[in-house]
Amino acid sequence: MGEYHHNIDEKGRMIIPSKFRYDLGEKFIITRGIDSCLFVYPKNEWTKIISQLNELSFTKKDVRSFQRFFLSGATECEFDKQGRINITSPLAGYAGLTKECVVIGVNDRIEIWSKDNFDKFLKDNIENLSDIAENLFESNPYA
Repeated sequence: MGEYHHNIDEKGRMIIPSKFRYDLGEKFIITRGIDSCLFVYPKNEWTKIISQLNELSFTKKDVRSFQRFFLSGATECEFDKQGRINITSPLAGYAGLTKECVVIGVNDRIEIWSKDNFDKFLKDNIENLSDIAENLFESNPYA
């Protein structure tokens, strides 16, 4: 959980908040996410996702397309001594990371957004959040 604002430098390095560093562990995976952001997974969560992807039929076009999109950019990363990660230029380009970034905790992963893309996401969705929540939780007796 949480939202943090950091900058990416000209070499593609960015500090990850210490809370997230602890949760990610020594080595982790970064890849293209959905909605023009990056997804960052601890190794154990990544293994679960790969297992799920392996259950899908490669004969289906959507499966092949998603696997290419999601896996081709995946990179194993680790932190440097300053708690930074190095984001490859293809990943940074995909997510529009140029300077100001937003790092958020989302359940089993963290997401890295350009500030502009995250602000646009919030603006585009803020008015619909009560409808979204109602649709997601309407059949859940605990919500």
